[in-house]
Amino acid sequence: MVKKCDAIVIGGGHNGLVCAAYLARAGKRALVLERREVLGGAALSEEVFPGFTFSVFSYVVSLLRPEIIRDLDLPRHGLHILPLESTLTPLPDGGHIAQWNDHDQNRHELARHSLRDAEAYDELGRLLHQMARAVRPLLGMLPPDPASLRVRDLASLARLGGHLRGLAPEHFHALHKLLTMSSADYLDEWFETEALKATKSASGIIGTMLGPRSPGTAYVLLHHYMGELDGVFRAWGFAKGGNGSVSAAIAAAARRFGAEIRTGAPVANVIVKGHRAVGVALESGEEIQAKVVVSGADPRRTFLDLLGPGQLPDDFVAAIRRFRFRGASGKVNLALAELPRFAGLPDAGPHLRGAISISPSVDYLERAYDEAKYGEFSRRPYLDIVIPSLLDPAMAPPGKHVMSIFAQYAPYALNGGWTDARREAFGDAVIDTITEYAPNLKGAILHRQVITPADIERTVGLTEGNIFQGELTLQQMFFFRPVPAWARYATPVPGLYQCGAGTHPGGGVMGASGRLAAQAILGEKA
Repeated sequence: MVKKCDAIVIGGGHNGLVCAAYLARAGKRALVLERREVLGGAALSEEVFPGFTFSVFSYVVSLLRPEIIRDLDLPRHGLHILPLESTLTPLPDGGHIAQWNDHDQNRHELARHSLRDAEAYDELGRLLHQMARAVRPLLGMLPPDPASLRVRDLASLARLGGHLRGLAPEHFHALHKLLTMSSADYLDEWFETEALKATKSASGIIGTMLGPRSPGTAYVLLHHYMGELDGVFRAWGFAKGGNGSVSAAIAAAARRFGAEIRTGAPVANVIVKGHRAVGVALESGEEIQAKVVVSGADPRRTFLDLLGPGQLPDDFVAAIRRFRFRGASGKVNLALAELPRFAGLPDAGPHLRGAISISPSVDYLERAYDEAKYGEFSRRPYLDIVIPSLLDPAMAPPGKHVMSIFAQYAPYALNGGWTDARREAFGDAVIDTITEYAPNLKGAILHRQVITPADIERTVGLTEGNIFQGELTLQQMFFFRPVPAWARYATPVPGLYQCGAGTHPGGGVMGASGRLAAQAILGEKA
């Protein structure tokens, strides 16, 4: 007997789980099918080495939408986010610059380097807060098609235009700069301290094959600034238990609302009859029927693998083939016998309880990008480091620690491809770079796990290892994501929808794509 349900969600990543939770909350019989034996996609926690638990891929929380936390009552299901207190940037001469959550402490620290920068920091913070408030409504908006004359699109465009007209002229001009400039050029207008400019501009290059001087990266900086915890913009945190606890909480909420979740259930293809999606076939041969099929996979996997180009208009297929992924980042996870001791800050302290950014100058970041442009990984990469065991001691044995290192650039299209030897060489480059600032690191390593974009693609199915299911560039945002005229989660095949980060508003552990996809489905079915 063929199983039937109202909605099948392909993929148990956090967006797929969010979509299923909202559909089940609305009374729909939702079934999630996850290929792997574990849920979460890239937002998962695993005990990689005995006693050491890691957020293997994604590792911090900031962009998770407050309305999702509230609607799904995620704290009830175990979500506990611990704030990251600071960002430390060690310097080659043994010095450092830090940014602190405490205003007075932060101002005093920045004034050590530049009184002008300490003044400008507050002013820029206020401006970016206003810009984030101006752009934030877009994160909860179904993107309109600006070329459409349909009433819903015209109404959405009118609301968007009204919202933008409501901005003060100086804010509109500031928003235009953020949409068009590079992060480095934009921050040059505000600061003079190289390490401060580099560390803040790094937010504009995360997950993109772009450098800090590439136009458009200022918007990516703003995108990351829009994260909030407890109503505080630009507040980053760590989920107790690792990012897998975020996915586990969402899954628990989905089950509470009545959703069914199956792991070890890889989908072979979407079944189309009469030009409509009517279910899926699993690799086991089992077929499941549904009124709606929702794919949490990225656009290329959804349309070219699970569906097949023969089911789609030629121009749509061509647009999907042009959609850019270009994975550029890797990950190194370390099990440590002791904490790193940074030159000038050798003792354990609050500076280790936040993020540690290896970004001493804009030129340093740009040189790292230069190597990637020509198909090589960065020998001195940009690194974003956290030590989760200082926030959640249960992630490591007593007295020992886990270190999570996001590394860029590691291009998917590496010259000669990613072999085991090239993976280990990349891991060596990451560790050598940190050791320049924390000389004891090499001797403290008990185990290491090195993850390349090719590993990300193979393990969790993200095309080209792009952590955002497609680059977060302006030409691939809002009503362009993933394809113009098809940004409202529906697809050219009736009954088939998308809910992954390859749709608006993009990547990060945000959940917004899953929530908006559910809203689109429920709105059309109401």
